[in-house]
Amino acid sequence: MTIPSNCRCACRTPPLQQEFPFRAPLFAVAVVCLVVPLALGLSPLGEKKAEKPYALIYGTVFGPDNHSIYGMKVKIRRADQKKAQWELFSDHAGEFAQRVPAGRADYVVWADLKSCKTNQCKGLREGTEVTVHIQNDERTDIGLHLK
Repeated sequence: MTIPSNCRCACRTPPLQQEFPFRAPLFAVAVVCLVVPLALGLSPLGEKKAEKPYALIYGTVFGPDNHSIYGMKVKIRRADQKKAQWELFSDHAGEFAQRVPAGRADYVVWADLKSCKTNQCKGLREGTEVTVHIQNDERTDIGLHLK
């Protein structure tokens, strides 16, 4: 059975290209061209934003048996201030890292035993605070040894 080309009955379906025409809405083009690069930290014009310089305090928390301690809260403050500005936790290797502003400054780093909930923390006493001297945009490695 052949359907004539001038037939407009409901049994005849239009060609696939007429049924699903591909037209990208304007907002979808704007999302791809503007929002996605901004979310990735890129400028839509191809310019990169200048990253601010920073120093890195990198350290490891050790227990009395010289094994690293996981999940220990580490606090960092500037030497001329009383409150901690940064709080972070040591990872599974007992390590931590914190970016601080570049430039000449002294920082005090210590482990907070009150917040430690793991079995490794039982029977530990706080060690001494470590003072870190930063000159510019550099990495400083330290060790926090608990007693």
